[in-house]
Amino acid sequence: MYRRLAELGIAEILGFNVPQFISADDELLVIAMTIITRPFVLDFASAYLERPPRFPPDVLVQWEEDKREQFGERWETVLRILAELRALGIHQLDASPSNIGFR
Repeated sequence: MYRRLAELGIAEILGFNVPQFISADDELLVIAMTIITRPFVLDFASAYLERPPRFPPDVLVQWEEDKREQFGERWETVLRILAELRALGIHQLDASPSNIGFR
């Protein structure tokens, strides 16, 4: 995901900072990236590239209910961020207040 964002020159999404890819070591299984401040979007460990995962409709409904509760009045902003990521081919599943941080 970080490589995709780097290739596209994406440093922020709707005003939310995104860590910049520096390098990776496949043998050590590490990624080096920049440190960012709030507001931010980070941690794409549970994201899918290009194609979204397939879940039964009831699982998706429960996921959205849980996320709506976690973010409260900020949920609409989160939805816009997720839509921007999808437009880039990134399907973020782990939308949480620790991964999408507001000021």
